[in-house]
Amino acid sequence: MQARVRALETILTEKGYVDPNVLDRIVDAFETKIGARNGVRIVARAWTDPEFEARLLADATNSLGFSSPVGAHLIAVENTPRIHNMVVCTLGSCYPWEVLRLPPVWYKSAPYRSRAVIEPRAVLAEFGVELPAHTRIRVWDSTAATRCLVLPMRSSGTEGWSEERLADLVTRDSMIGTGLVKSP
Repeated sequence: MQARVRALETILTEKGYVDPNVLDRIVDAFETKIGARNGVRIVARAWTDPEFEARLLADATNSLGFSSPVGAHLIAVENTPRIHNMVVCTLGSCYPWEVLRLPPVWYKSAPYRSRAVIEPRAVLAEFGVELPAHTRIRVWDSTAATRCLVLPMRSSGTEGWSEERLADLVTRDSMIGTGLVKSP
């Protein structure tokens, strides 16, 4: 795959369609500035800073420290033992990529988009998320105007951990609500 990518980049560069320096900047942005790195840092900070968590849940858009080129409004919703939040975009295009990185293929698939709304517990089970019967599931429909970030529950046994160490437990799927954080 890497050889194919290099060959394609070489051909496109030779024909003048792409500038390798621009490609390097784009890759660097996705690897170091955009996406899941942002999301995991936000979650880890919320877990260690109650004031930030309160601001995030009250107004995620203005709590992040960066502006979103994709969506003007971001809301954060918190998972608890009593409620589990799950995000779907029934239109298939509303996803906060600057917080969660590019969307997984299944997120845009018609079966996920419809079944997540109709039978969320079954969909979660297919992702390996088994919740107690008393835990209510709330499905959020992300839209072009409003996108959602799930603040997953922090793993027990992580008291006193640094933000960096906690960030290693957070997954993209846990920030969508289709997964849980990793066990310590």
